[in-house]
Amino acid sequence: MGLWQSYRLRLQRKRWRIRARRKSTQLRPVVDRTDQIRPGDLFVMTTQRNEMVRLPYFLKYYRDLGVNHFFFVDNDSDDGSLDYLAEQPDVSVWHTKGSYKRSRFGVDWLNFLCLKHAHGHWVLTVDPDEFFLYPFCDTRPLRALTDWLDASSIKSFSAMLLDMYPKGPINAQAYLPGQDPLEIANWFDPGNYTIQRNRRYGNLWIQGGPRARVFFGDRPKKAPALNKIPLVKWNRRYTYVSSTHMLLPRGLNLVYDEWGGEKASGVLLHTKFLDTFSSKAQEELLRNQHYAASVEYKAYAEVGQENPDLWCKWSEKYINWRQLEILGLMSKGNWA
Repeated sequence: MGLWQSYRLRLQRKRWRIRARRKSTQLRPVVDRTDQIRPGDLFVMTTQRNEMVRLPYFLKYYRDLGVNHFFFVDNDSDDGSLDYLAEQPDVSVWHTKGSYKRSRFGVDWLNFLCLKHAHGHWVLTVDPDEFFLYPFCDTRPLRALTDWLDASSIKSFSAMLLDMYPKGPINAQAYLPGQDPLEIANWFDPGNYTIQRNRRYGNLWIQGGPRARVFFGDRPKKAPALNKIPLVKWNRRYTYVSSTHMLLPRGLNLVYDEWGGEKASGVLLHTKFLDTFSSKAQEELLRNQHYAASVEYKAYAEVGQENPDLWCKWSEKYINWRQLEILGLMSKGNWA
């Protein structure tokens, strides 16, 4: 990369950090428990709106992994989720009526919270329907992974977003609060993925899976990106650029081996496709707060009205992380 391009990226990073500070005026603290934070604590950061049905299991899952503190930005929920979060002893929560779209889809808000609170901490940035898997997660806590990354001088860790879905119509079985969503949405596409390298930021761009196959079958290049870098040893100089797809400085995006080897990586099990999907898609389509004029939610609404069955003859039932490693969807690299 040339000196001019490097200089432009530095300016962009500075601009995003300034923007995050400006957008922070939209955040109202509801419960701020950051005085409880200790050095080395592991964080989860997320934005949410009307996710009450998902929150109990989401919190349990990440507490069981060893997360110490949760940061939530609530985007004007009206389903009781804000009150629920405020009652949780390891949660700090901010409320905003601000535009999700004009905050760069929540990135500005989370960049600010990371800038203010996360310097020197490992931070996992995920949505309420995303569940982080990493090598040996069935026997080793998240801190074992972050300790290994620290010892290896690795500052960021990638995870491909893997769309999970049930066998049969997605509305066939009701999802209950506190339930493991993988009891219902436990199938996935083992292949059908394309990978390109983003020249400007250096990250990989991955597309495919059931969303490309069913919702964007006639225009796969419009399908949502599946590449994520959700786990970062945060420094106040860092900033997310677009969701958790890429960061600045650019070196944080080099989470793969350019010479044909394998670096350790994980998976985010994406449990969007439950019986809540159709109503959620309609709500978000009406709000029109998502990327590219909500093209993704327009596709969801069009197909979702038919109560689709995403299962096909190539679908595979989820077992564990080792299965995903065998399929090449994640890797333990040289972490033994």
